[in-house]
Amino acid sequence: MAMRCTAFTCRHLAPPICLLRPLFYSPAPAVAPSAPIAHSPLFLSSQLRVHHPHFDISQLARTQRQRFITTRAASRKDSFRSPTMALLLEKLQIQRNGDAKDVFDVYVVGDEKAPGVVVVQEWWGVDFEIKNHAMTIAQKGYRALIPDLYRGKVGLDAAEAQHLMEGLDWPGAVADIAASAKWLKEHGSPKVGVVGFCMGGALSIASAVRVPEIDAAVAFYGIPPPELADPTQAKAPVQAHFGQNDKLKGFSDAESAKALEKQLQKSGVPSEVYIYPNVSHAFMNSSPEGVERKIETGFGEHHQEVVDKAWSHFDAWFGKYLKA
Repeated sequence: MAMRCTAFTCRHLAPPICLLRPLFYSPAPAVAPSAPIAHSPLFLSSQLRVHHPHFDISQLARTQRQRFITTRAASRKDSFRSPTMALLLEKLQIQRNGDAKDVFDVYVVGDEKAPGVVVVQEWWGVDFEIKNHAMTIAQKGYRALIPDLYRGKVGLDAAEAQHLMEGLDWPGAVADIAASAKWLKEHGSPKVGVVGFCMGGALSIASAVRVPEIDAAVAFYGIPPPELADPTQAKAPVQAHFGQNDKLKGFSDAESAKALEKQLQKSGVPSEVYIYPNVSHAFMNSSPEGVERKIETGFGEHHQEVVDKAWSHFDAWFGKYLKA
């Protein structure tokens, strides 16, 4: 059973087998986080990088490279059809900030008149798992859009994923989300939310602070650094989900989740923070490949009952703020 962040009676189980150490942010100067994206050109051009200086991925990289060698090719196809859903992701291009020279790929699925949801990737990139999430969301009655923040690149193993995330322009990624939300509203969606996982979860909370087009946000196991966005300045309702056994200190561990709940309460917008027992990071990844990768990465066994519970909270949140 999921616990609200104000009542922690979950058992502390043994830590996952991984040797992950805390996340560290190394930001460059940025403007005050309360300024909205549309009015912050200096913020958009600044660089914010995330580093894992103590993340030992050498063995993980070796075991994953052959297992996921087809990931990049599959992720770069123009369309993706779920084997269990009669839905098709369409690959399009949109502009960031109306600049014809700054375009990026997006993958869109769902009824164009439905409420829109920007679906933000994990550190792997736009791979099979984030596309599965988009398909699931489209089946729930939304138009899902995945912005390709890595511009076509996908991590085949943890070493590549780490390199890609460290090189990400985080304020630019928020600008991509803003452009994606604007595109959805201009193309039929009356309201638009954002949901993200891991790196994408942090960006979802940042979007609730910085992107006026966002009407509600759901974040899974990721919190932005204060240099990118201050959760006390959230402008849209935020729901967040974490695993009790997550060991990524300062980014998605249970203590950070508790602190996030207090920050969101100060914002004055509706908010919910859930912490689920017995699960760690990336607990929403449910495809056979995603489950296998999750276990190999050291994030523990799969718990489908937690996934189902989290999706039910997602349904209620976006149903209230996007469909009502």
